Amino acid sequence: MHQLELQMSRSVDYKDYYGVLGVARDASASDIKKAYRRLARRYHPDVSKEADAAARMAELNEAHTVLGDPERRAAYDALGQNRRGGEAFTPPPDWDAGFEFSGAGFEPADLGEFSDFFAQLFGRSAGRPGRHPHAMRGRDHHAKLALDLDDALNGATRHVTLQAPRLDASGHPVLAERTLEVRIPRGIRPGQKIRLAGQGEPAIGGTPAGDLLLEVQFRAHPRFSVRDADLIAELPVAPWEAALGAVVPMELPDGSRLQVRVPGGAQSGRTLTVRGKGLPGATPGDLELVVRVVLPSALDPRARQLYETMARDLPDFDARRVAQA
Repeated sequence: MHQLELQMSRSVDYKDYYGVLGVARDASASDIKKAYRRLARRYHPDVSKEADAAARMAELNEAHTVLGDPERRAAYDALGQNRRGGEAFTPPPDWDAGFEFSGAGFEPADLGEFSDFFAQLFGRSAGRPGRHPHAMRGRDHHAKLALDLDDALNGATRHVTLQAPRLDASGHPVLAERTLEVRIPRGIRPGQKIRLAGQGEPAIGGTPAGDLLLEVQFRAHPRFSVRDADLIAELPVAPWEAALGAVVPMELPDGSRLQVRVPGGAQSGRTLTVRGKGLPGATPGDLELVVRVVLPSALDPRARQLYETMARDLPDFDARRVAQA
């Protein structure tokens, strides 16, 4: 069945950034910086005689980009419990939801020098420091907000807990939590942002504080997926309903029922569009239903007898030829 996802993750090799820099997982920020500088002097392509100097330097830069930043390091640490370098790894959906970042994120053009592992983790999430939209105000902060489909369909108010990494007195990253009340607008789409004014970087010297931008993602739903404002689901039908046409019930995410007309001769994979039954809004989305013909089991004697009758009475029916027509 379809799963509701904002983006598709794929398997990559897990990167042990601590191993790359040769430091322990509890290393201080100062220890990480010293290790990076020491190894950079050894492997910088301008001075190194090592055959793999360029590749090693790229690994060092990537490891330092993550571990040298308290926000990215905290997210990486939370993701990488009991992981080993080189093992196949697929980032879980919404893995970084709940982490608050002061960066606007790495754009695709920025990722050329980094590995696929880095791109999967940080390509559209926390990354580079955010720019000041005005000369004298705090930076905007960013976080991902994972919502249920019902929140977007009906609107809601939710209490959202975010974790913002910082360095303690010994230079180790720690997580400070805060909880905010967030109003979810009815009909919000995946990828849209909710702006909380004044909840970003604190004001300095009386200047305005930055804002907090929450990028919306949807949690997986067992029956529906989302594309822009459209809802997508399978519509199971019996063979006679598909062949002869029928009006069948379809349960919507809110529990209400819709009567859907299936035209005669509908094959599995055909899409039926119900206008205006997607996400609500000034221009509501549509409901896209993908027909799936469900066959009665031949273990049922009645069904088996009917199958045998069809096999005998329709000897010239070639399913492969019809499917290719």
